[in-house]
Amino acid sequence: MTTDDHAPDPGAPHRDGRRPTLAVWKFASCDGCQLTLLDCKDELLPLADRLEISYFREATSTVAPGPYDLSLVDGSITTPEDAARIQHVRAVSRHLVTIGACATAGGIQALRNFADVAEFRAAVYASPEYIDTLDESTAVSLNVPVDFELRGCPIDRGQLLEVITAFLTGRRPDIPDHSVCFPCKRRGTVCLPVAKGVPCLGPVTHDGCGALCPSYGRGCYGCFGPSGSTNLPALVPLLRRDGMTDTDVVRVLRTFNAAAPEFAEASTALEHTAEPPGRER
Repeated sequence: MTTDDHAPDPGAPHRDGRRPTLAVWKFASCDGCQLTLLDCKDELLPLADRLEISYFREATSTVAPGPYDLSLVDGSITTPEDAARIQHVRAVSRHLVTIGACATAGGIQALRNFADVAEFRAAVYASPEYIDTLDESTAVSLNVPVDFELRGCPIDRGQLLEVITAFLTGRRPDIPDHSVCFPCKRRGTVCLPVAKGVPCLGPVTHDGCGALCPSYGRGCYGCFGPSGSTNLPALVPLLRRDGMTDTDVVRVLRTFNAAAPEFAEASTALEHTAEPPGRER
């Protein structure tokens, strides 16, 4: 979860009694992670006297000038304007936390990273010459230093509240870095690959959902990105054993976290063995 082991602690209330200020910024995203924050209104109300929301366009048109003590950044960097703007956000933020798969791994829009952007642009827009975009959609951490990353598509509200609470109390957020297999075991869910031969990315996916999909008999599809103990070379043969072609594996790795280094490396390595669509083995 953390991108910098030497990053400062999230911070604490100011000694002068001033409430810490929070800013929420949007880049290329669907807004789902910001909506998760809005959905925490009942939990955030008791903190209203300890935290001042100074910039949050999704919630209010009122803007207080920076600098800001804590910035939550949602969305990936996809345009030259984004690349310049994130530098400004970093400059006015005491601490910067990225939230969601778009901000931490480029999002589903990072599928452009594996294709010809000019071709996509020409196919989608009637006047592509007016579209100013970067060749790749990148995580915020590839553009500026990030103090903490909160993954998921969308993020988990419990983990988000933990990050905000940790900031207010001056400690590091307690977000585990283990795989989905851990909550699966705690819930008593039968292992789908072992017992039923169902393909599952749980062993290589970061926990955050509480193993929701496996609890309903569906294999994990990696919406929280790679875990700290990701070993895709060991998992790919098991996915093949359970009926997935190399094309299937490439597709399942190229969803919400397509550009996460571990997923991107594995999917790229498999491309040369994958059959063209319609000719899968």
